[in-house]
Amino acid sequence: MYPILTLFDSPKPGCYALTAMDLARRKLGLLLSTSPEHLNLETAVNLSRVALDRGVDLYVYLIDDGVRAMDRPEIRELARRGAKLFVCAYGCQKRKIPLADPETFTFCGLVVLTDLINGCDRFIALD
Repeated sequence: MYPILTLFDSPKPGCYALTAMDLARRKLGLLLSTSPEHLNLETAVNLSRVALDRGVDLYVYLIDDGVRAMDRPEIRELARRGAKLFVCAYGCQKRKIPLADPETFTFCGLVVLTDLINGCDRFIALD
């Protein structure tokens, strides 16, 4: 499939980066636990957009203050593009956020988060 490159083999002289990997159908999990005002939201959205552009199966889990990002248009855009969005039901209850829009979000608990962590090829936590 891809040639095995060592640290000394590079696609271009003076370049240490390896060739791009085909990520189609790979699974990426992304956890966001910070409030929408934190820069982690921008990082999460940008990583998610790139992943979706490359054909990755994307799973986003909003927990703690991250549940407040449910109403952000950037998050809803990810769902329209095919990301699967999971939200901590307890985090919503604690912050008095209604469990609305079940077509876009799956409200769940830590068991589902554990399954996502175990089922994804890579998992990134932004907290």
